[in-house]
Parts: sequence; C-alpha cells; structure tokens
Amino acid sequence: MNLAQEKLDLIAKVIKNDRKFSNNEDLYEDFFNETCRRSLSIINVVSSDAALEGYLRKIATTSILNVLKDSGRLRRTKTGFSSTNTISIEEDSFSNNYSQVKISYKSFTIEETPEDIIIRKDTLKQIASCVLNADKDEPEKQYLQIYKLRYDNGMTQKEISEELNLSQSEVSKRLFKLTEKVKQSFR
Repeated sequence: MNLAQEKLDLIAKVIKNDRKFSNNEDLYEDFFNETCRRSLSIINVVSSDAALEGYLRKIATTSILNVLKDSGRLRRTKTGFSSTNTISIEEDSFSNNYSQVKISYKSFTIEETPEDIIIRKDTLKQIASCVLNADKDEPEKQYLQIYKLRYDNGMTQKEISEELNLSQSEVSKRLFKLTEKVKQSFR
C-alpha cells in the first residue's frame, strides 16, 4: 500500500470515531485493513480533505459492518443491523422461535375480608329483591325468568329470545328496563 502516513492516520481516526468501533476494539486491525483495501481507488483521486474524510467515513462504516458480520458479531434484521448480543423482538420471532415455550404462573387467591363478604351479600340481596319486585309488579314482562337466563345461565339475548319466543329487541328492552330499576334501587 502506497498511502501517505497522514492518510493512514485519517483512516485510523475515522475508524475509532465510528460508533460500531466501541466494544469491538479487538477487531481494529481487521477494520483498518478492510478500510484501506476499499479506499485505495479513491484516496489519491479526491483532492479536498473534507471530501476525503466524508468518503472514508462511508467506506469505514461499510468495512466495519462487513468485518462484524463476518466475525459473527452482527446480524441483519428487518430494520437494519443488530448486535448478536442483543435479542430483537420482531413480529414473527415469537411464533417461530418460542412456539414450544410454555409459561405457567402460580395462581393465588386473595381472601375476601369479612366486610367485602357482607357488602357483596347485601348488594346481591338488594338486586334479588329489586328483580323479584319488578317481576311481581309486571309479571307479563318475565323479568325474573329473563334475569335467570341471562345472568345465571349466561345466555345471550338471541338465545333468550328463542327460549321465550320474543324478539331480540324486546329482550334487550326488558333487560335495559330491569337494569334501570336495579340502578334506581341503589340511589
């Protein structure tokens, strides 16, 4: 290589200022050799020192990336390059790499305090009383039966409408009216 010492120093400076150089100092000679090899064709053609430094930065970055890839310290990802020491979370990485991983958690229950139990029982008594009174006041609306099907049996409005031979909109209206009555009883 017939490069002047000042140009060699410039290459060394550019390499050491590259952000990928840190934590990879042991590969400095490889970075330097690759950068010198790639810059031979332009080093004597470019006359401006600023332009030469700009070209050398680009060449050094490319050279460093190639050396890091070749040494197994860098891998290409969808978003660019990342160190092999970091784990990237990509859209399909969980389905491809972690599909066989099973995670289990130890479950625990939080005991209810006596106050919580009393409040829950009182609330349920008030709701039951309200539903029974609404059903007693308007037996044709079948509030108690709709309540049981919806909240005890977990049926959908459509299933309730089929069970009681009502339209779904009628079941919806009755559930809404019953909910309003229960809300009123808590005021």
